[in-house]
Amino acid sequence: MFNKLKRKTGVNFDENGNAAIRLWAPEAETIDLKTAEATLPLEKKDFGYWETESDQLQPGNTYQFLLNGESLIPDPASLSQPEGVHGPSEAKDLSAFAWTDQSWKNPELGDYILYELHTGTFSPEGTFEGIIAKLDYLVELGITAIEIMPVAQFPGGRNWGYDGVFPFAVQDSYGGAEGLQKLVDACHGKGLAVVLDVVYNHMGPEGNYFAQAGPYFTEKYSTPWGSAINFDDAWSDGVRDYFIENVLMWFRDFHIDGLRLDAVHAIKDLGVKHLLQEISQEVDKLMEVTHGKHYLIAECDLNDNKYINPVEQHGYGMDAQWIDEFHHALRVTAGEPATGYYSDFSGIKDLEKSYKDAYIYDGVYSPHRLKTFGGKAEGNAGSQFVVFSQNHDQVGNRMLGERTSTLQSYEMQKLMAGAVLCSPFLPMLFMGEEWGETNPFLFFTSHGDPELIEAVRKGRKAEFAAFHAEGEAPDPQSDDTFEQSKLQWELLQSEGHQELLAYYKTFIALRKKYAALNNTNRSQLTVSADVRTNCLVLRRWEEEVQVLCLMNFSGKTQDLTIPDDKPSWKKILDSADPKWKGPRAAPISVDALQKMEIQPQSILIYTNKYA
Repeated sequence: MFNKLKRKTGVNFDENGNAAIRLWAPEAETIDLKTAEATLPLEKKDFGYWETESDQLQPGNTYQFLLNGESLIPDPASLSQPEGVHGPSEAKDLSAFAWTDQSWKNPELGDYILYELHTGTFSPEGTFEGIIAKLDYLVELGITAIEIMPVAQFPGGRNWGYDGVFPFAVQDSYGGAEGLQKLVDACHGKGLAVVLDVVYNHMGPEGNYFAQAGPYFTEKYSTPWGSAINFDDAWSDGVRDYFIENVLMWFRDFHIDGLRLDAVHAIKDLGVKHLLQEISQEVDKLMEVTHGKHYLIAECDLNDNKYINPVEQHGYGMDAQWIDEFHHALRVTAGEPATGYYSDFSGIKDLEKSYKDAYIYDGVYSPHRLKTFGGKAEGNAGSQFVVFSQNHDQVGNRMLGERTSTLQSYEMQKLMAGAVLCSPFLPMLFMGEEWGETNPFLFFTSHGDPELIEAVRKGRKAEFAAFHAEGEAPDPQSDDTFEQSKLQWELLQSEGHQELLAYYKTFIALRKKYAALNNTNRSQLTVSADVRTNCLVLRRWEEEVQVLCLMNFSGKTQDLTIPDDKPSWKKILDSADPKWKGPRAAPISVDALQKMEIQPQSILIYTNKYA
């Protein structure tokens, strides 16, 4: 009954409504599935699996597993936890959803303009339905792909998502499995791709029953979150299969277009074939069957292109990765203090290097790490790197969760957005930045364990010591902390916010219109930075069309000389234009070798060819 178009773990239903039940528990002696009406013994199979088939378990029924006649636990591969992380699992038939996206085609990765959002705080409702209500807004903004922070079931109703303990179960308070399927279907109907953030480097602490089920963890390695997941120790085959099945489920049963894999550098695997390689290969096999296209995007801070190189080149086969170093260089260039992990970055010369080389630390000494760090990203297209001026981590990991709108001037906000959107990489916005959202994005939880709650509070306080933060961090457990983090959609009607949103729309449309801006060929650009003036000149081209991006990160007007290889240039964007509440518009046309003023904290874009 198990094949490539069915999950190989948990509960699955055939066309006649019979349930195929499979649990991996290699050290158990007996296993029974218990419902309110029945007890179903499972039969031990090879490699630690237990199986049975029955018509006594139907969609909507709740169930638990009884291990060795003693311990009742939820299904580690549960698809639904309607009573929370400590309650019984609910059987679901994922094939029952009526999809309408048969004509959908996932865009090329290079065409992605990403928008990261958190389901609970993006809309007033804090649900998948709340996101659906805003899809027309996102389309009008120019977004081509939304990236949803993790939705695996976590304790309570308030969490970033990285404390999930049921990787197959969609958070019930968000709308559950059907709610996510409905959201993806609606996105595809609007022409939007969907990227889902998943966590394979650790499990959350509360409601974590994995150790009771089997050897899901190993003491060989440690992680910031405790024992590492067992990807290369005894019995690791079953653990690897579990997470590979999770990847395939999102693509096959939820029609997800891409996965963002959290902190893959914390996946501990010294086996001959790394877990990420195997995931990549299994996704390729799935695509051969379904004829769909799916992407794997890694968060990785090792500056090692092994992660994004093809498997046939001895890489791990990820399609792209987040690149935090672009963000760090941009923030320091914009005047933020070089403390904590920003201490490795000096400003505009690092930003210049990131535009050219993606990785800034590419085999050079890192004072923060006290060692030589990284390698070169040679042969990797710009579409393999995701860049941003803010994201959930970089905002939420500040003690007070301040967004750029409260840390930088209005003019600098426009410049930083422009620096991202004119890059040869994949641009990503963080929800609300496009209108200058002023509410913070704080770290929030809704744990039920008092000791864990206190440990999280202490951990947050210790985390900010490196940044020399003063004052007290907001209580992660407080409902007020969560409510303060919600977007204020009413700001769209306010002066300043309206103009900023219009600016973002214009810039995104410009990126789509000009091939010189939307191509991700890293060899088709030149960039030069002037430390004295804190200005940067980026030139990009596609065939005969060039764009000239002039950026002034200083607080003063600066003089820049127009290049002499083209006779004339016409302006296509000016962040200092009064229509964007800027101080003064630059000339519409400029000639070669013309010296011109660029306003403080602004970006100007000219082209040599225009309609």
